[in-house]
Amino acid sequence: MSRYNSTAYPGVRYREHEERKHNGKPDRYYFIRYKRAGRTVEESVGWASHGMNTQRATKLRAELVQNIREGKHPQSLQEKRDQEQKRREGEQAKKEQEALHMFTFGQLAERYMEWAKANKKSWRDDEQRYQKHLSSSLGSRPLREIVPLHLEKLKHDLGKKGLSPATVKHCLVLVRHMFNKATAWDLFEGQNPINKVKFPKLNNRRIRFLSHDEASLLLAELAKRSQQVHDQALLSLLSGLRFGEIAALTWADADLTHGTLAIRSPKNGEGRQAFMTEEVKTMFAARKPEGAGAQHLIFPDRKGNMQKSVSDAFERAVEKLGLNEGITESSQKLVFHSLRHTFASWLAIDGAALYTIKELMGHKTLTMTERYAHLIPDHKHDAVNGLARGFRTARGE
Repeated sequence: MSRYNSTAYPGVRYREHEERKHNGKPDRYYFIRYKRAGRTVEESVGWASHGMNTQRATKLRAELVQNIREGKHPQSLQEKRDQEQKRREGEQAKKEQEALHMFTFGQLAERYMEWAKANKKSWRDDEQRYQKHLSSSLGSRPLREIVPLHLEKLKHDLGKKGLSPATVKHCLVLVRHMFNKATAWDLFEGQNPINKVKFPKLNNRRIRFLSHDEASLLLAELAKRSQQVHDQALLSLLSGLRFGEIAALTWADADLTHGTLAIRSPKNGEGRQAFMTEEVKTMFAARKPEGAGAQHLIFPDRKGNMQKSVSDAFERAVEKLGLNEGITESSQKLVFHSLRHTFASWLAIDGAALYTIKELMGHKTLTMTERYAHLIPDHKHDAVNGLARGFRTARGE
């Protein structure tokens, strides 16, 4: 950089770059000098190639000198730059606040689903519930405008559509979790509006299960429509598996020699072992294709991927047999999950202990299994009679 060069304007000078050019001439870097509190201050104002020139530098100096004379601010270029930075930051904060005020439940859903895919095994359930039951009523509404009244209406509308209390509750739980995440991500402030909404009560004791004759008829009808759905139903009915567990099974999980199944991703998050009956082992043996790899799915969809939902063939078979005829309460209608309930109910009727049923069902707590307790034969009377017989024998009667 060369020496300082004066200009025709007081307090303005410049230095020229030895190599860099601007408009065919050496690029100039401008400085201004002025007095403040009795001391000479010099500040750099910028390159000619960045838009600075003698006139602009003179104007900046004159503004500062006038402010110093009148006791106003800014009184230096640095102070002026700081003020400008604060102004820009204020405008940006205002824009962000306005954008946050208009941030919708649908935008939250996009971010939530990204998080769920990385952190939740059940993210597909969340995605389906949002798309099917929440997006139309809440998706376009800004988060800050959603109040308990909106969610009460949502609860009412979902129930009116014929959804079970359990499904409605799952939807409301999803809303609660999404708002909690919005708070954690600084996208929402204030109380979660779902906190003032009363969740529907679930009546878990009212369980629909099949008789042996109904189960036989259903399996026969399914075999006519889809061998895969038949085999899945047989597995749920005789081994107690959830549909999600069935869909995730690979040939590595099926030990046909010992008649066991490794359930690696059950609903409660813990692995367990399920058992095959002879019918189930025969079904697996018939299903296994030549050269099936250990990691190949046992029940893939048509594209070879994991099934996401039960085939419509199941519902059509139930309708053909009239198994839901005259039943209006959704919790009592026969669905694929009823086969798992049938498995547990048959165990209870046959006198299996609650703890045994709990382990076979993969329940996290015994409380979940107690719904089947009323089906277990009452051995209390037999026990008392046995005590009496022993007493009579001792007395020689």
